[in-house]
Amino acid sequence: MNFLAFIGRLVLSLFAEVGRLSVFLKDAVVHTVAPPMYFRLIFEQMVKIGYNSLPVVGLTAFFTGGALVLQIYVGGSRFNAESTAPSIVALGITRELGPVLAGLMVAGRVGAAIAAELGTMRVTEQIDALTTLATNPFKYLVAPRLVAAVLTLPLLVLVADTIGVMGGFIVGTRSLGFNEGSYIINTVDFIEFDDVFSGLVKAAVFGFIIALMGCYHGYYSQGGAQGVGRATTNAVVTASILILAANYILTSLLFTNI
Repeated sequence: MNFLAFIGRLVLSLFAEVGRLSVFLKDAVVHTVAPPMYFRLIFEQMVKIGYNSLPVVGLTAFFTGGALVLQIYVGGSRFNAESTAPSIVALGITRELGPVLAGLMVAGRVGAAIAAELGTMRVTEQIDALTTLATNPFKYLVAPRLVAAVLTLPLLVLVADTIGVMGGFIVGTRSLGFNEGSYIINTVDFIEFDDVFSGLVKAAVFGFIIALMGCYHGYYSQGGAQGVGRATTNAVVTASILILAANYILTSLLFTNI
């Protein structure tokens, strides 16, 4: 009976968490699309989320592109298909690795920061003070972060795609002996608009997930410094898992003809 009671409590807590997240999601979306818009706050968050994340996203994309061309070259040499490396690198970066790796890196950097910031405001009662001053916390704290993340993640991914393909180009031409002109031609001729566009769509969804999880866990943080730490960890973990799950779902929807 104790085991059944444990299972019951676990299921009830799961449904309670899903219900609270659903209500939070509804309120966040409503206040995001409804006026007024705090454009100054949105711009500040775009700088924090997008511009400040450029170094880590750029380095990740560069080394990923370099490692990817090495692996594809080694694998392709077993079938005398080394020439396909530039095309496959461009396809892999734009469709999958660019959006996913950028999303995971931003989730670790920005998702944790958002959760820690809102969690600190919650435990120090600053969010309650906003309500007392007739300022809606969703409009002032959550909406700008959601809008900024959705707008900046595609731009970050576009930069990551460019740097990742460049990383593959540098390694391919300097270490593997590819001709520079042939490498560029193979990349440009093979890649299509849909490949890049699908990655940007994924990036917008990933940005929404990152901001939503950071705001949600930070907003409901409790228990002082330890609670803020738990909220930060939960925000990064849940955002990362949801990014990987959403990536599979979006890939299935965008490339159903494959």
